Amino acid sequence: MEAVAKLNNNPTSTRKMRLLADLIRGLDVEKALNILKFHPKHPSVPLEKLLVSAIANWKVKNEGARVEDANLIVKTIFVDGGRTLKRMRPAPQGRGYRIRKRSNHVTIVVDGKNAQ
Repeated sequence: MEAVAKLNNNPTSTRKMRLLADLIRGLDVEKALNILKFHPKHPSVPLEKLLVSAIANWKVKNEGARVEDANLIVKTIFVDGGRTLKRMRPAPQGRGYRIRKRSNHVTIVVDGKNAQ
């Protein structure tokens, strides 16, 4: 039985987060956690926490089952654009440059290899 975890309005651009999401898509959960733990990009920390949350959600749904025996994989992971904060930065000659602070929404689905 699959379990879902969502992260909304994470203050990172979707492009940066998708680079990490593509790395762990379809991998075993243990391998994905190791990749995220030692990856140098800054969005790897919230993505690692989200994956741990998805594993915990799976444990709640499947009482009595062990994670090691289930062979959990990252079945689905996708990153959508979130809200954009619009700010103005002073520019020469009285103008203002628009700054867009982007955010994203991440959804992870984990499932056992046998359940497919």
